Amino acid sequence: MPYYKHLEGIKTLNNLGACKIPFLFIISYDKQNIFASSLDELDNDILYKLGSMRNYLPVKLSKPYYLKRDLIDFKQYKKAFDQVIEEIRAGNTYLLNLTFRTPIETDLSLYEIFSVSKAEYKLYFKDKFICFSPEKFISIEDNTISTYPMKGTIDASLPNAAKQILANEKEMAEHTMIVDLMRNDLGMVANDIKVEKFRYIDSIKAGDEKLLQVSSHITGKLLSDWHSQIGNILDSLTPAGSISGTPKKSTIDIIRKIENYDREWYTGVFGIYDGKSLRSAVIIRYIEKENGKLYYKSGGGITLDSNCASEYEEMARKIYFPF
Repeated sequence: MPYYKHLEGIKTLNNLGACKIPFLFIISYDKQNIFASSLDELDNDILYKLGSMRNYLPVKLSKPYYLKRDLIDFKQYKKAFDQVIEEIRAGNTYLLNLTFRTPIETDLSLYEIFSVSKAEYKLYFKDKFICFSPEKFISIEDNTISTYPMKGTIDASLPNAAKQILANEKEMAEHTMIVDLMRNDLGMVANDIKVEKFRYIDSIKAGDEKLLQVSSHITGKLLSDWHSQIGNILDSLTPAGSISGTPKKSTIDIIRKIENYDREWYTGVFGIYDGKSLRSAVIIRYIEKENGKLYYKSGGGITLDSNCASEYEEMARKIYFPF
């Protein structure tokens, strides 16, 4: 199997790109595990969708289903939340994405959930995990690199939901910090960095509900030899700022200390290079199988103005099937 450790994986991605070989890649949150396979040699139990690019036929759900969540106790969540707030007050972080692992029960298989979900960016990996992500990571086309940080979620059924979230000062501050972080990150690999579109609304289906999420679009210009630098580019930009925080290095250290589990592939990135362009997404809305049981990982960004109860509700709201 084409699994690699960090530096070997980065070198492999560079080599595949230099040879213009189309491939799929998956990079774990901590970058210690990288999967890379040419599309011609991709196992048939690895399925993907990135916009119009897919290697499976969509199906419709033909039976009722249930989803049961066993959420972390609020007191346990608050303990971690309060630790984050202490770190913010100490000046060690300004924004931290706090996540948890939630046991779930359903009568659907991972394959069934993947097949019928309607997300733009999806991955099914060997009946070990799936993601149905609403968040692009980077795309590269004609020497232009783009990233689309997503930060800010609201229930679309609330009165004037779009106006509410765009006017919310806490959400504005959180989103602005992530845009600044991603501008700086892109500046490490590209020139002529521009914010093309700031805080626009996307609508996503979350089970029987609809959510609105806020994104921005940032671009930069790469040198023409970027194909041979794909691994280096991804290495410089990961973990994604939207699922770690800012400043990135110290925030990642705090996440490691406060979160009580290994994120593994969750909040990593996956994508396709087709020999000419690259598309990728952040691995969120993620379910994994461990010893026959299913776990859903979710969370949200914490700032000094965050409300613990609201953040707990957001973590819970992000546990859904997008049917």
